[in-house]
Amino acid sequence: MTNYKALFLDIDGTILKPDHTYDLSTKDAILQVQKRGIEVFLATGRPIHEITDLAEELNIHSFIGYNGALAIYKEQTIVHEPMSAETVREFINIAQKHGHEIVLYTNEKNFFTNLDVPSVRNFIEKFQMKHNDQYHDEIADQILGATLIHLNDGDSRLYEGDPSYHFAQVNVDGLRDCYDVIRDTVNKGEAIQKIIGHIPIPIAATIAFGDGMNDKEMLSTVGEGFVMGNGHPDLFAYGNRKTTAVTDSGIFNGLQSIGLVD
Repeated sequence: MTNYKALFLDIDGTILKPDHTYDLSTKDAILQVQKRGIEVFLATGRPIHEITDLAEELNIHSFIGYNGALAIYKEQTIVHEPMSAETVREFINIAQKHGHEIVLYTNEKNFFTNLDVPSVRNFIEKFQMKHNDQYHDEIADQILGATLIHLNDGDSRLYEGDPSYHFAQVNVDGLRDCYDVIRDTVNKGEAIQKIIGHIPIPIAATIAFGDGMNDKEMLSTVGEGFVMGNGHPDLFAYGNRKTTAVTDSGIFNGLQSIGLVD
């Protein structure tokens, strides 16, 4: 059996079920692999300041946040890659022109272009976000990630002026009109490459679980890339393994299939 060293776990739709809870089997699986000496990372599009409670519950101390723009290994920052202020301002101009909203994340808060519209209130409720504020231009150079809110089919193409960016549909019921902003050179997969170069460990010794298209770079980078049974239909092309759904102990079952839990 491979001597695995690192496990990267997406949160929404992978650890967390639609009701914002997780299976006890998930916590048990994490504990079992940690006892084997495997470092567990939360690897999410969420800002790290919104996942501290979950991390504490699961005893996890290493992170990839903002879809790869910030990576922390045992309190040491490995990746810190803000978006360009010019691109942030361009996205906001496009959103204002077409009636969209955007949430822009710094390392401290979630800044929304408009806090008082139904689509934003729904977004905040779905992700149980606590650190919210009104966006202002003075922080344009501090933005680590962003999500476009309330787009119609095909509207993400309006934001494709910079070819180094692409957009991943949010794989959460009620939020499929939202798209994470992903950079070709700043994503979960690129963050993993930098982390394992720092530790260092071989790529074959890494495992990841994900369900959304913002996980495609991560799953195609690691040695064992598990797509959740509830994963986006297009994601299965990027993983080399499939597990059960988040509502059916997907993390536990996947790790059991490679002999890491019992």
